Amino acid sequence: MEVGVVGKPNVGKSTFFNALTLLDAPMAPYPFTTTVPNRGVGAVRAKCPHGEKGTPCTPGNAKCVHGVRWIPVNLIDVPGLVPGAHAGKGLGHQFLDDLRAADGFVQIVDLSGATDSEGRTVAPGSHDPSEEVAWLEEELVAWVAEILSRDFARHARSTELDGKKVEEFLMQRLTGLSIAPSAISAALRTVPVDRQHPARWTEPERVALARELLRVAKPRVVAANKCDRSTPETARALAEKDGPIPTVPCSAEAELTLRRAARAGLVEYAPGDSAFQVREPERLSPGQRKALDEIQQILARWGTTGVQSALETMVFDRLHQIVVFPVEDETHWTDGRGRVLPDALLVPAGTPASEVAYRVHTDLGRNFVRAIDGRTHRALAADHPVEPNSVIRIVARK
Repeated sequence: MEVGVVGKPNVGKSTFFNALTLLDAPMAPYPFTTTVPNRGVGAVRAKCPHGEKGTPCTPGNAKCVHGVRWIPVNLIDVPGLVPGAHAGKGLGHQFLDDLRAADGFVQIVDLSGATDSEGRTVAPGSHDPSEEVAWLEEELVAWVAEILSRDFARHARSTELDGKKVEEFLMQRLTGLSIAPSAISAALRTVPVDRQHPARWTEPERVALARELLRVAKPRVVAANKCDRSTPETARALAEKDGPIPTVPCSAEAELTLRRAARAGLVEYAPGDSAFQVREPERLSPGQRKALDEIQQILARWGTTGVQSALETMVFDRLHQIVVFPVEDETHWTDGRGRVLPDALLVPAGTPASEVAYRVHTDLGRNFVRAIDGRTHRALAADHPVEPNSVIRIVARK
């Protein structure tokens, strides 16, 4: 799974990315600091089941800290997009193509309203951040519609003559966009196009279909950055304008400062916490003390920095992922080497047990016999959907 970090220039995308990954991507208060995509790994939280056994876990792919598992999520931070990106403005074609494999987008906007549509600094409050949300949607829709429409008439006529299903036709048109067949079917149920005669589809119908495909297959979360320079009232107004797109106020700069301070041993802090503790106040410089005092005020006002919440809203609420713990021994919850709950996997809600087997190893999927619930010890058939936070053993033919 991959989440794209997107938005116009100079709104804090790379700061947000660094706060989640600690990779130190270039940051600066001017447009187009990022000129090539940055890739890294963030993480989302889930309760570790090891407490139910009274035995410490032995994490492999997802570390456990104080009973919380941190499950990896791939992130891509693309250079800033500007109005007209779908037509190539600001190297828009290149930047949009970098997003093809992303499952969803966290859009960073400047809640303080201190940057214009192209990322240039303006007076605080003079730019409406809701405009960014609207134009980015139009850019993404135009991008997908253009991909869909390339040499459309010829391929559509060929589909009709060959008697192919329209779903197959669309899968071929959208190759590389990581749009699942189920999303295509869902979009076709919503958009009233003539499924038997795609050659008759008008441009507005193709645009409507592109919009619905994006809504279903590549959801968005708005991270309203620089909330420390704005007000809760402004954040609520933005959320109302964004409608069905969740809006999470955040301060990427505050989160990054805390993550770096924790890494340096200056504070005790875990991403998403509502507070932090200074470990050795005497080690702080006056500048560090001032910065941490300001962050305490941000947390007191907003609850958290919002960065971790924005990612988890995307993964759990928008992409509907759940966490599953595969094991080889359903009684002791261990793998073949005796490690307790070594792995934690993210899978879509409703994923059948056989698909979890494929996620663990292709051979397990091919030779799947049944799964066993580690808590109830019930056998699960291939099509049985796994539950959130499941501990399951996969039984396969030798």
